[in-house]
Amino acid sequence: MRNLLVELFVEELPPKALKKLGEAFAGQLAEQLRALGLANGVSMVTPFASPRRLAAHITHVAAKAADKAVQQKLMPVSVGLDANGLATPALLKKLQALGVDVSDPVFAVAGLRKAVDGKAEALFYDSQVSGATLDVGLQQALDVALSKLPIPKVMSYQLETDCELPGWTSVNFVRPAHGLVALHGDTVVPVKVLGLTAGNSTQGHRFEATKSPVVLEDADSYAQTLREDGAVIASFAERRADIVQQLKAAAAQVGHGVRAIEDEALLDEVTALVERPHVLVCQFEPEFLDVPQECLILTMKANQKYFPLLDAQGKLTNQFLVVSNINPQDASAVVGGNERVVRPRLADAKFFYDQDRKKTLASRVAGLDKVVYHNKLGTQGERMGRVCDIARAIAELLVSTGAGSDLVTTADTAARLAKTDLLTDMVGEFPELQGIMGAYYALNDGLSTEVAQAIEDHYKPRFAGDDLPRNLTGVVVALADKLETLVGLFGIGNLPTGDKDPFALRRHALGVIRMLVEKDLPLSLAELLEAAIPVFGDKIADPTVALTDFIFDRLAGSLREQGFSALEVDAVLALRPQRLGEVPKRLAAVRAFAALPEAPALAAANKRISNILKKADAAAVADAHVSELLLQEPAEQALYAAMQDITPRAQAQLDAGDYATSLQTLAALRVPVDAFFEDVMVNAEALDLRLNRLGLLKTLHQAMNQVADLSRLAA
Repeated sequence: MRNLLVELFVEELPPKALKKLGEAFAGQLAEQLRALGLANGVSMVTPFASPRRLAAHITHVAAKAADKAVQQKLMPVSVGLDANGLATPALLKKLQALGVDVSDPVFAVAGLRKAVDGKAEALFYDSQVSGATLDVGLQQALDVALSKLPIPKVMSYQLETDCELPGWTSVNFVRPAHGLVALHGDTVVPVKVLGLTAGNSTQGHRFEATKSPVVLEDADSYAQTLREDGAVIASFAERRADIVQQLKAAAAQVGHGVRAIEDEALLDEVTALVERPHVLVCQFEPEFLDVPQECLILTMKANQKYFPLLDAQGKLTNQFLVVSNINPQDASAVVGGNERVVRPRLADAKFFYDQDRKKTLASRVAGLDKVVYHNKLGTQGERMGRVCDIARAIAELLVSTGAGSDLVTTADTAARLAKTDLLTDMVGEFPELQGIMGAYYALNDGLSTEVAQAIEDHYKPRFAGDDLPRNLTGVVVALADKLETLVGLFGIGNLPTGDKDPFALRRHALGVIRMLVEKDLPLSLAELLEAAIPVFGDKIADPTVALTDFIFDRLAGSLREQGFSALEVDAVLALRPQRLGEVPKRLAAVRAFAALPEAPALAAANKRISNILKKADAAAVADAHVSELLLQEPAEQALYAAMQDITPRAQAQLDAGDYATSLQTLAALRVPVDAFFEDVMVNAEALDLRLNRLGLLKTLHQAMNQVADLSRLAA
């Protein structure tokens, strides 16, 4: 077996898609070759991807796949052979279709045999299928691999044919392809794709290659030959690592503690733009640093693909790093060009910032009435009026539980101004700065840091793992904003379906959950919905049931992702605890309880009690209570006595918030519960005894299921 190298040389590929294209090309090629038996489990795949090439190096590839023994069931013996053991027309026709010589109709065809198949005998034909050659297999694998590439947008272009009848043919691919290499060891594999015939030469760097074309001796010399003769680092991973190392070295030369801003997406994109990276240090005028650094960082990253430099305190410096695709003899020309290019960008940002500060955020509130939010829910101004009402209601609830009395005022101010920065020039140019610029402009208007931070943070959490708002005002406004979105859109029937969630309602629900849980807010879900739903008036239908179900579904999924078992989550959420901040404590208590030796028996008993109470007459169960005088059997007397001793202690622990200890205390009921079910007939013939025992079980069930529905833990 020898190693295989396949390269497709193309015009510049989309940088944001390059990494995925390279991995998909190599992965699909290897997968197809394995399926054909030309590669095996020990074959290693190395993807290569640069702006002008996709390639794959695959080890241990055979020139020809091994022959395969194929067993084919043809038909039952009763159908294939007549009474004399001769082949029937049906069998002859089947064998002819398989290419078998059927000149002798007697049952003597090589490979044809009888075997028991289930209850009857059947005819089987055993044959050897010749393994695919690499020439044929690679052609097939390439065709499939290219058809399955995650191409963001296909181009159609004309290619001149080199056949006997010259002409042009249409080709569809992500970018026009100009070269194909296919080497098995040092042998060219004669495959054709996209109108190209494979060879052993490629092209190097557009400007710095020392040889053109770059001739490859064999598959294993690909990366080294391209680096030496073509001035190209073909490996995406190696090129990326080289850029990271150069960025660190250049930043260290600028000053102690200086570092390039970390951005994985930008790093991937820049890696996809260069074939031989060279990092250069540039700078801009210090007066631009008067503009909020988020604006400067964003314009340098988004528009120019530069790496801004931060000092040891995390403040933006007036220097930045450029990753060049050439290594110029005179770097000053390249540096000067990049500095000239960035200057107008920064000047625009400074102009936007200066213009925006001429108007206060408060003066922009009326402008929100001109921005349509949703045709069924009104303008952005109407929406923020609702957010203000919800924020005030939430703040009042928190004040009633001990929060500072100024929370209502700060929450109202922050909510009223939260979206006004959407009308500024800066956010119009850079939507990613929404909230951030609102905070800067709020401070410029003389508002408190509390309000400014709340304006910035009310979008949080924006994605999984994002920070929560930094202060309580921000939490209140963020809750109000997300609840308004959820209630409004659920109220008009705009629910997420499948993988479609255009309004990010799943993310909003998780944001509400995270704030309630991680901030352990003394708020119930019912209280929040009661605060949010009325502000819509008659614009919406009541979404309480659907929205509550949705939030608990998202909570369940989130908890399972955090490592809690499905049984643990189901047990806790079956009670629909309204204080979501208590859910972690309940889960911890259930996990501790499940580890007790008494847990399986108690969970099973609890499930049995639930079933008994469900089957009993509902009215009878509702009226059932325990009379000590009607406890006749020793086992029910013992259970009642144990409950009288244990449940008050467990209830006190529960009331104190010590859920784990409360469940551990209840675990002591295992022995009397087991004895009760062993010795006592619940459905006694005497009505008074039956109701008394149902009352005892009802009381026990209520006591045991205040933290979680323990019956859900039963296997």
